[in-house]
Amino acid sequence: MNDPLLSIIIPHYNGAHYLTTCFNALRAQTYPHLEIILADNGSTDESVALTRRDFPEVKILELGQNLGLTGAINRAIAQSQGEVIVPLNNDTEVIPGWAQALVDALCAHPEAGMIACKMLLFDRRDTLHSAGDGFGINGIPINRGVWQKDTGQFDHDTYIFGGCGGAVAYRRAMLDDIGLFDEDLFMYLEDVDLNWRAQLAGYRVVFAPQAVVYHHLSATGGGVIASYYTGRNTLFVLAKNLPGPLFRRHWPAIVGAQFKIAVDALRAWRGEAARARLRGQLAGLWGLPKWLAKRKFVQQKKRVDEAYLENLLTSS
Repeated sequence: MNDPLLSIIIPHYNGAHYLTTCFNALRAQTYPHLEIILADNGSTDESVALTRRDFPEVKILELGQNLGLTGAINRAIAQSQGEVIVPLNNDTEVIPGWAQALVDALCAHPEAGMIACKMLLFDRRDTLHSAGDGFGINGIPINRGVWQKDTGQFDHDTYIFGGCGGAVAYRRAMLDDIGLFDEDLFMYLEDVDLNWRAQLAGYRVVFAPQAVVYHHLSATGGGVIASYYTGRNTLFVLAKNLPGPLFRRHWPAIVGAQFKIAVDALRAWRGEAARARLRGQLAGLWGLPKWLAKRKFVQQKKRVDEAYLENLLTSS
């Protein structure tokens, strides 16, 4: 892979005040082979006008309606030209060597289908938001290193479970094999679902600590919306992706974690986010038959054994 084109896709809805910082950082990249696409979910602010006026190099995909993060990225992938697909949150600022670090990692690891970035908090740039994703034996996704001071403690980790969808690079060839984002998820945990599908199909995930991204945490999401979709989509991702032997081994921890979340939500019932999380869990249970039906296709793509997958899980 010599000098691949990177298609950087920014799913967007009404966050115009973040775009200048995001686009200026992309302009400053030392790696020149970039295609930048703003996938706009029907914004009603000045996002499209600002982009067209101040950043003419950015391609604008006007979707006209809110298709969610999954729909926006998928539509942009269909319009993109790159060998590498790089979803990037609109509320980020990447360092000048970020794109080059992604390309270097892809070239150094041809076995990798995905490269995870190091994400630091925008306002506390010594503090981690994500050193890639992990996945617990209790069925709960993990932001590796979240809230920890970044002292390089993760920099020597090469192979990890997955990348955080706010800034991650995917080989197009891998996506052609395993499929794009599941649009039924709409937003939240869509990256975890794709991480699982990649791992099941035998694609490695490499952490690139030099690919640094500063992120406004939950600037264009979070709160009630995040609580609902996280509660619902956690169950959907487990139903679709977790192999039977792993569920049979860890079901007490998985069920126990969901029960604890429900109990905590009931105790905090006066809080809107707590009620949303519980509604999400109930929606997840209601939708399980559909998602269990989806697992047949996913499990047919499985090319690794349970011992490999077990080693990806963490107990903390």
